[in-house]
Amino acid sequence: MSRSWNPRSRAARVMAGTATALAVLTACGGGGGADAGKGTANEPVTITFWGWAKGSKDVVQAFNASHKNIQVKFEEIPSGTAGGYAKISNAVKAGNAPDLVSIEYSSLPEFVSSGALQDIGGEFTEQDRAKLLPQAVDLTTLGGKTWAVPFDAAPQAFYYRKDLFAKYQVAVPKTWDEFRSAAEKVRKADAKTRIATFFPDDPTTFEAMAWQAGAQWFKAENDTWKIDTTDPATTKVAAYWQGLLDADLVHKNASFSPEWTGSLKNGTTIGYLGASWGAGVLKGTLPEQSGKWAVAPMPNWGTPASGMLGGTSFAVTKDSDKKAAAVEFAEWMSTTEAGVKARISSGTSSAFPAATALRPVAKSVFDASYYGGQDIYALFEEAGASIDENWAWGPTTGTTNTTIKDQFGRIAKGGPGITDAIKAGHDATVAELTKRGLKVEG
Repeated sequence: MSRSWNPRSRAARVMAGTATALAVLTACGGGGGADAGKGTANEPVTITFWGWAKGSKDVVQAFNASHKNIQVKFEEIPSGTAGGYAKISNAVKAGNAPDLVSIEYSSLPEFVSSGALQDIGGEFTEQDRAKLLPQAVDLTTLGGKTWAVPFDAAPQAFYYRKDLFAKYQVAVPKTWDEFRSAAEKVRKADAKTRIATFFPDDPTTFEAMAWQAGAQWFKAENDTWKIDTTDPATTKVAAYWQGLLDADLVHKNASFSPEWTGSLKNGTTIGYLGASWGAGVLKGTLPEQSGKWAVAPMPNWGTPASGMLGGTSFAVTKDSDKKAAAVEFAEWMSTTEAGVKARISSGTSSAFPAATALRPVAKSVFDASYYGGQDIYALFEEAGASIDENWAWGPTTGTTNTTIKDQFGRIAKGGPGITDAIKAGHDATVAELTKRGLKVEG
């Protein structure tokens, strides 16, 4: 039985400390008042929105077609870690940022701490927040203020080629021990084929693995940030993946790269350790393989558990004078049946809404024939309920992840390893927090 995430106990243990620690970081919200830029029949407004999530263009088109007082001008930007966050940050510094931006939960504290966003608590009320998964709301509440509208949750999942698993007579692994055994069996069956891929360019995938195992890298107590990346859970996960790499049991390719995609197309990679949104990614990337894929719970360490890999929120930039309109659009995307239908009916999104009441809507719109009619949303529900409650993100995720990514790229047999990369990320994080004048332990 999966262990539910008690959001209020998490708030008591984690967010109270985080509120204090972020108090010295957060800037007062800029922009207009509660009614600024709301849009009326006599004075319609146009807001600008930058994002990259699948189906965003379709959502904007649907909103514009159904609203007269507010219109949205959309610009698709690279995903956050692929350059989107740098583009947003540069635009904020230059004073020409859009009104609304997509920001993953992991990066929100950093944007808040840099003063790039506005507090939207006056527009995104307690009644509005009650429609959403409380733990997603917690991830967008920092320093006692509301900084973004949560859109989705992103529990982990394991996607696999059921036809090739059957061909190689490999059982779908339920535990990480079984995953290694399955990886060995796959390689033995076909010397060129691997069960999955280690992404050297994507620290967030590793962080989700550590999260699943029970790690807690960032913890705020009173006015001090405690950083711990050498805990038993992280050490176990690092050693496990180092072992897979050293034994050549997984590929090592950049995520969503031509090499990775090519290996999926030719069947030399037969599994993908991703998140709920990955179902839409595979469907859009490999349409010719419809009916060949299935989804399973993430392998675990003996008890069903999941981390969160990604997860999108919508935030208003500090200089926007159209905050009310921007929040109205963000809420429409996140909390209305029309918004969810518009995104998922595009055929490229498998978003798992933070608005729990809209999950049946998402399920009904998503074409599950790609996965042989499997009820993937039921699986996401189970995975979401098992997300470990103790993880929190720190205010220097960019520094942490950039350093780990650089070090992951140097991993080589007999050379630098995963543990070295995590240590470098730890040291860079402590140095950056210290540079900002914050108290740090770790």
